Amino acid sequence: MPTSPEQSPSTMSAAVFSEYGGPEVLSIAQRPVPVPGRTEVLVRISSAAVSTADVIMRRGSPFAARLAMGLLKPGKPVLGTEYSGVVEQCGADVDRFVKGDIVVGATGDDFGAHAQYICVDEQAVLAQVPEGLDAAEMLAISEGAMTALPFLRDAGGIRKGIQVLVNGASGSVGSAAVQLAKHFGTQVTAVCSAGNAELVRSLGATEVIDYASEDFTAGEARYDIVFDAVGRSSFAACRRVLKPDGAYLCTVLSFGILMQNWLTGRSSGQRARIILTGLRDAKLRAKDLRYICRLAGEGVLKPVIDSRYPLEQVREAHARVDSGHKRGSVLLELP
Repeated sequence: MPTSPEQSPSTMSAAVFSEYGGPEVLSIAQRPVPVPGRTEVLVRISSAAVSTADVIMRRGSPFAARLAMGLLKPGKPVLGTEYSGVVEQCGADVDRFVKGDIVVGATGDDFGAHAQYICVDEQAVLAQVPEGLDAAEMLAISEGAMTALPFLRDAGGIRKGIQVLVNGASGSVGSAAVQLAKHFGTQVTAVCSAGNAELVRSLGATEVIDYASEDFTAGEARYDIVFDAVGRSSFAACRRVLKPDGAYLCTVLSFGILMQNWLTGRSSGQRARIILTGLRDAKLRAKDLRYICRLAGEGVLKPVIDSRYPLEQVREAHARVDSGHKRGSVLLELP
């Protein structure tokens, strides 16, 4: 249902960067508010996640990240791939959304969510937030689950009764992975700090390993899936604790994991896998987002929010993610 374009301002605040580096390369700038085309919706963003993908792209490191962003300098000045907000305007041919809908979305490698407004096609990765759920909380759920779900389901072949270990279980992706693995009927071992043990148990972990006092790769247990949600282990280190046909899943892009993925691509034995989740077909990602929203609406998935920052403190938000110790999602709150 179309709505009048004159209701939105002409400019908006956005977090931008023009060179690779630390959080200090980020600044706040005024940019034009995008105008929706006939099949597009304009979303006024209320919350946006600051993810590991954002800080990797901001750093331009590992170097493989520059293949997506630009070899010498960033080609996309506004980061942010996950957001929630309210539909502000609809193009003339839009029929899936109406003004006022509360939505959650993901932009993939288009980025652009660290801004007050974003335009997306109505067929993009966008879904209505279930009734009774806060938009920011739905964002915190979807941020991690949109990565964890395809890794566990598609790369890991998760199924009832298997043994799953999640390394980095208290982060946004890890906490979603623990909940999804429980939902799929597996036995879940969570690796995290001692301070987060109670949290991950509440999410469904049956065993907890404190990484500061125990090396999970030296233990006696064997796993069908080792899901490395923080990229701090390796296929070589995990092979000892993988079952003969087990899978090491790593979310952090590197040339090493890309090579291991290629070398074990057709293996029926132990294998390493990475999925560039933001590059998957938009229809598949949209279907996953609707499924995740349904699980959230049913109470299967719970939000874990580490901290919230106003847009003006985007540097501090990035520094928090850089620390490697966030507990759940780091969110930007937009005016």
